[in-house]
Amino acid sequence: MDAQTWRAGCCCLLLLALVGSTRSEGVQSCEEVRKLFQWRLVGAVKGLPDSPRSGPDLQVCTSRKPTCCTRKMEERYQTAARQDMQEVLQSSSSTLKFLISRNAAAFQETLENLIRQAENYTSIFFCNSYRNMALEATASVQEFFTDVGLYLFGADVHPEEFVNRFFDGLFPLVYNHLISPGVTDSSLEYSECIRMARRDVSPFGNIPQRVMGQMGRSLLPSRTFLQALNLGIEVINTTDHLHFSRECSRAVLRMQYCPHCQGLTLSKPCMGYCLNVMRGCLAHMAELNPHWHAYIRSLGELSDAMHGTYDIEHVLLNFHLLVNDAVMQAHLDAQKLSEQISKICGRPIRTPTQSPRCSFEGSKEKHGMKISPRNGEETLANRRKEFINSLRLYRTFYGGLADELCVNELAAADGLPCWDGEHIVKSYTQRVVGNGIKAQSGNPEVKVRGTDPVINQIIDKLKHVIQLLQGRSPKPNKWELQMGSGGGMAEQVSGECDDEDGCGGSGSGEVKRTLKITDWMPEEMNLSDVKQIHQTGGSSTLDTAGSGCSAATGSRAFMLMGAVMLLPWL
Repeated sequence: MDAQTWRAGCCCLLLLALVGSTRSEGVQSCEEVRKLFQWRLVGAVKGLPDSPRSGPDLQVCTSRKPTCCTRKMEERYQTAARQDMQEVLQSSSSTLKFLISRNAAAFQETLENLIRQAENYTSIFFCNSYRNMALEATASVQEFFTDVGLYLFGADVHPEEFVNRFFDGLFPLVYNHLISPGVTDSSLEYSECIRMARRDVSPFGNIPQRVMGQMGRSLLPSRTFLQALNLGIEVINTTDHLHFSRECSRAVLRMQYCPHCQGLTLSKPCMGYCLNVMRGCLAHMAELNPHWHAYIRSLGELSDAMHGTYDIEHVLLNFHLLVNDAVMQAHLDAQKLSEQISKICGRPIRTPTQSPRCSFEGSKEKHGMKISPRNGEETLANRRKEFINSLRLYRTFYGGLADELCVNELAAADGLPCWDGEHIVKSYTQRVVGNGIKAQSGNPEVKVRGTDPVINQIIDKLKHVIQLLQGRSPKPNKWELQMGSGGGMAEQVSGECDDEDGCGGSGSGEVKRTLKITDWMPEEMNLSDVKQIHQTGGSSTLDTAGSGCSAATGSRAFMLMGAVMLLPWL
């Protein structure tokens, strides 16, 4: 190595030493700070310093060294720090929120289609088996399934009332067409008398009670499940927009933006430092963790229990079979019922009239229903199971949120120089506290005081819905809806399923569940595509091909249902 090369090397080393010394003494220009400040806060701000100067008026980003920040800049940084917290919280919860909201909407839409399909089954049953009274029964069928939907989606209607109303309206039709038949019509007053007498003469045996039991056991868990999902969305929306304490805001400002005042625009906080700040800021939110965990567990327990007579698909799609049993029971007791009605209502005054037939003008395809073959992967129960399995991944979401934010978003990687609140250091030396309010007493970065009333309110709501979910999970000797004295329903619990519940069919067989989750049925379905509805318990079928019948579409209520928000319930 010649002398010239050696001297050049020495000069380079000296220059590097001088540069290092300059950086250690402090930044010489505020140009990068100005650019980043203007970009982050959108637009130029008057009074930005060109070079470091003393900052005696700074409240948080204090330093013995010259600073690139003014009091106005610090205030703007404070606003930016609060916005950053909101954004990072919303970003971290977005996947969870989408999971719940998407499935809540999908379950509601599926239930709407399920109700519409069950209504069509019932209308097809009347068309094929009792076509002379089919059109007259349309109003009662539509009203019944409208009430089913209203109840499922939170309205203040009760299964006992709409089940009784349906069978009250059915009895005059059965009496006029089957018990005292003829191409005649009784007066409205006489039909009303028959309707009022239904509960006294019990023409349908125990079928109405069985329907009440099945509806209560299947509808209420589904109603509660939907309401619980909407509460989950409410919890996330609330925590996404929490207002943080003054101590938290100052701590985040110190962690995120005070390094800029020293020209350290690319620095990141040390892991331990970040954990202390975020665990302090999110201490109240961490108190949600055990309740959120119990909420997800209770949702899973309820979902697992919704099978058999607790399975809403089974109950609604086989409702027409119980209606058939009820009509047949009344037909078998025709003589006795005729005598009883004659004593109560007298003899009818009849006027000849033509009973309307079950037929419609226009295309049968326009009014009909298409039934898809059952796919075990697409049932409502399987969709619920898939959703719960995904939701379980978020059981500790609130307890681990501070750690997740630091690890994935905010803190420097291990082994790299980092910001400790005052300087760039190799590692953070202060004590790192745990999660939750109790652990914050020794937090060196954030002082946590008292409780958060908003979080307390959310906890109370979660406790309430957990009680509802657990109360709607069928357990032995629990949750049986039985008729009490005076015809009212009394809630008891029974997880057993016997023939009285309709689990084993009604003698004429059950319709297999055919509702598909992924391919929604159109608003008006094609009747011509319906060749038969298979029934597992017998050889009978409902053949609608060429019948000229129209299945009720149920559009009166359920085209509006998609826009119905769940009503307040807590």
